[in-house]
Amino acid sequence: MALRVCVFLLLSIVVCSCTRYEPTWESLDSRPLPSWYDDAKFGIFIHWGVFSVPSFGSEWFWHSWKTGVKSVVDFMKSNYPPDFTYADFAREFTAELYNPDHWADVFKASGAKYVVLTSKHHEGFCNWPTNVSFNWNAQEVGPKRDLVGDLAKAIRKRTDIHFGLYHSLFEWYNPMYLQDHENGFKTRYFVERKSMPELYELVNTYKPEVVWSDGDAGPVDYWNSTGFLAWLYNDSPVKDTVVTNDRWGAGTSCKHGGYYTCQDRFNPGKKQNHKWENCMTIDSGSWGYRRNVDLANYLTAHQLITTLAETVSCGGNLLMNIGPTHDGRIVPVFEERLRQMGEWLAVNGEAIYGSVPWSHQNDTLTKGVWYTSKKTDDGGTAVYCIMLAWPENDVLKLGSASPQTGLAVSMLGYPGLVKWTPLGGTAGIQLQMPVISAAKMPCRWAWVFKLTYQSV
Repeated sequence: MALRVCVFLLLSIVVCSCTRYEPTWESLDSRPLPSWYDDAKFGIFIHWGVFSVPSFGSEWFWHSWKTGVKSVVDFMKSNYPPDFTYADFAREFTAELYNPDHWADVFKASGAKYVVLTSKHHEGFCNWPTNVSFNWNAQEVGPKRDLVGDLAKAIRKRTDIHFGLYHSLFEWYNPMYLQDHENGFKTRYFVERKSMPELYELVNTYKPEVVWSDGDAGPVDYWNSTGFLAWLYNDSPVKDTVVTNDRWGAGTSCKHGGYYTCQDRFNPGKKQNHKWENCMTIDSGSWGYRRNVDLANYLTAHQLITTLAETVSCGGNLLMNIGPTHDGRIVPVFEERLRQMGEWLAVNGEAIYGSVPWSHQNDTLTKGVWYTSKKTDDGGTAVYCIMLAWPENDVLKLGSASPQTGLAVSMLGYPGLVKWTPLGGTAGIQLQMPVISAAKMPCRWAWVFKLTYQSV
């Protein structure tokens, strides 16, 4: 009898660990999100393509040109001959200064735990030597190299960062897509011959742990997104670790997929019921690199850390975008911001990585204070109070924190305890800021207090 019970339990474990997902949203949405993604909290987005050559306006340069946006039309008239086409930009997408090892080192220094590289944007140019694109790819024209593969190798060789890929489902001016669109998406020439074969090729070749889909120009049935996701979760080489977003066709955003992006720069300011991601840009006006950007358009380190605190406190991940140049450089302002994020996370990462939302996301009394939390080894709770601005009178009043017996308060990166006193009643405490010299200040922008509550 004991042997039979053991065999039954063993078989049950095997069955439970071999869940098969059906190509329906009900089944696919039931898949648990791999835990590494929620723990990671912070990633780097990279928009790089032929649009990096004109580097004017935004990564939507081609579409803006074709649809008559005046600034773009005037730019082309002033700088290029009348017969110049967008395809002619590809030969100038040279990437001669592209050093994937340097990129990997910068990303590691930023404190990011995952990276998502553009494999193909809406322009249709593929940054890898795909078998389903005639010559509109980085191996055949421009760089003459595998931009995706080179970065994947560098990331995996030099860091423990998870490697991911962005892929646009549709292409603005691909003749097959335009034909399917003209046919009311009743035909699927583009999906069957181009878009879906690319996705399978990318996953099988580069094994990305994030598949970041974009472009809802067409219904889900047209794209057969559920069929691809069922294969991805069941049979792909990354089936156990891959995470996906929610942009898999019209109507899926913020409703289906592994985690929700909802819209670009989504930052709701309150806790969400489903795992989500805030994808945003250091250059507030563009995802791709642009030469006509003003300094004021670059978010400061303080603004970026503020966005990180707001996002993580509400249960989200921050995916922060940079745009490399046509020749493969991460320009100094982007590198500086990445390294500044890493500098801050080196001190305060305990409050970010692996954290969960607390009962309060921001403070009820003082603005510019956000909370995260973790369980302590002894069963208590560590609450992390992220203070975005130093209080003028050196006293921080926290309406959300309770003055429980045994509460210990410290500042991350600074030795010793921080003095606290009750505000009065059953809720609220105030912290007396420690006297710290400039040389010993643990960080430059935002400061984190750790409130350790004992188990009850």
